[in-house]
Amino acid sequence: MKDIQKTKILELKKQIELSEKPLIITHYNPDGDAIGSVLAFFHYLIKKGKNAVIVSPNDYPEFLQWLPGNEHVTVYKRNSGTVLNAIHEADLIFTLDFNDFERTEGLEKYLNESKAIKVLIDHHPNPKDFADISISEITYSSTAEMVYHVIESLGDEHLIDKNIAECIYCGIMTDTGSFNYNSSNPYTYSVVSKLLEHGIDKDRIYWNVYDNFSFDRMRLLGYCLHKKMEVIPEYYTAIISITKEELKEYNFVSGDTEGFVNIPLSIKNIRFTAIFIEKDKQIKISFRSKGNFSTNKFAEEFFNGGGHKNASGGYSNLSLEETLSFFKNQLPKFKDELKNAL
Repeated sequence: MKDIQKTKILELKKQIELSEKPLIITHYNPDGDAIGSVLAFFHYLIKKGKNAVIVSPNDYPEFLQWLPGNEHVTVYKRNSGTVLNAIHEADLIFTLDFNDFERTEGLEKYLNESKAIKVLIDHHPNPKDFADISISEITYSSTAEMVYHVIESLGDEHLIDKNIAECIYCGIMTDTGSFNYNSSNPYTYSVVSKLLEHGIDKDRIYWNVYDNFSFDRMRLLGYCLHKKMEVIPEYYTAIISITKEELKEYNFVSGDTEGFVNIPLSIKNIRFTAIFIEKDKQIKISFRSKGNFSTNKFAEEFFNGGGHKNASGGYSNLSLEETLSFFKNQLPKFKDELKNAL
């Protein structure tokens, strides 16, 4: 695990000490790592005596709303005036789990206009150049793990309590698929060991996230696996596609399709999966892979996206049918790479 440059830590320490109105923001459609990271850092700043504000661009799944401090998150889509005023007044802005203001979908203009010092803490590749202090490193399992290392590097590890530990653990657990990928670095388990020392109940955290779904979500999953999953064995690939009408039929709410893309990877010889979800204006896509096949490069080249080697996302402005056809037409180019991925 790479140490954070001492000059960055010293500057960050200085800016935190000077700040009176820090703001923490994450990306649109935040996942467990995003929410766990911002809440952990919120609790940390509160313990540093700061009157911190947390912003999420939109609502996030109910199965993440049990996290300690959840009631302090201000959602832009429901409280736009409050959020814009907070951005305007902020003197220090932390951007966690994203590295491009466009990921906030609607807030990029206000973030760019802000005169606040901006701090990036993120583990995704190819960050945009907007931060005054950029802590960006792809070798971490998750942004939550980075948050732990930042606090540790600032000399404030003693401030980590059970609330912070729960939020960080949730972020690491969800961004590694319960330690099934992006989790081969010994430092990750060193952090987890230290989190457990704070008395967190890792089993309860797992239950709260993965055993807390709605009946409609389970029906939608069953429908997708039975009717909407397509296996393409010659290219070691499986896909799921869902229309707007199907989402409506199963009373879809944010987070209901979380994890669906991972399930086809359990099929023998499948090394690449994708889920295509029809939204009002575009097709949202998630990719997963095994071994050495780089989903981030695939997403970046064909679907305006990016992410990690084995877990990425993107989107298409074509129709769902056209998007699926375009996707399938790319697969022959990667047959040998997929064949030799493991």
